[in-house]
Amino acid sequence: MNDYRAYCLDLDGTVYRGNEGIEGAKEFVSMLQEAGIEPFFVTNNASRTQQQQSEKIRKFGIRADENRIISSAVAAAKYIRRNYPGKSVFMIGSDGLREALDKEGVQRTDENADIVLMGMDPDVNFDKLATACLEVRKGAVFISTNQDLAYPSERGMLPGNGAFTKLVAVSTGVQPLFIGKPEKHMLETIMEEWGIKNEELVMIGDNYETDILAGIRVGADTVHVNTGVTPASEAAKMSPPPTYLLENLLEWPKIKSR
Repeated sequence: MNDYRAYCLDLDGTVYRGNEGIEGAKEFVSMLQEAGIEPFFVTNNASRTQQQQSEKIRKFGIRADENRIISSAVAAAKYIRRNYPGKSVFMIGSDGLREALDKEGVQRTDENADIVLMGMDPDVNFDKLATACLEVRKGAVFISTNQDLAYPSERGMLPGNGAFTKLVAVSTGVQPLFIGKPEKHMLETIMEEWGIKNEELVMIGDNYETDILAGIRVGADTVHVNTGVTPASEAAKMSPPPTYLLENLLEWPKIKSR
């Protein structure tokens, strides 16, 4: 394996599974940090702030630089700041999305928005969805953090942000721009903000359809770990396949110190 400048790890299914750490993740991150490398953590979860996500990772014995936790909320806010400077946003979402927009200086509004931005909101209701539809019909740019239709919980699979986004898309006839994996915007954010080339980046994850495809689309190396969604036997048959397949992160070769 190459030595990379940017090691990008998916979280749920790669670093942890619900409330349990995954074998090898803590050791791998420690190996990187002992070599003088701070990894990036890349997640479609837009609901948590960077601090909240850092605190969750810490429960599994992993120290994370908050600025290197790139959620779909963080990437969406940075995308809007770069591509729509000075434009206002009607937001459906929670703390993670709200804080991300505020950090980037993006103005939020409840009406006459230039952009409608949707993220996971446990308090979503008819009025919020109706406002989103009305604003999109008036010409607002339509952006969504991720297209996950469902997510796991103790109660079972619950409707995800992608399901609510699809409702607005079907009602208005307007398809949104998605920011989260498998789209390449999150990894492009890392490349642009830290001056990293695609050949200097590796995307590590358990889900071929999100993590691995995101890396492939940005032209980076990819590492599939057999700890989550996509079994290694299936990932190996995909076209194109991941660059490397590992049973878990304990199999990663020793990394040279910087």
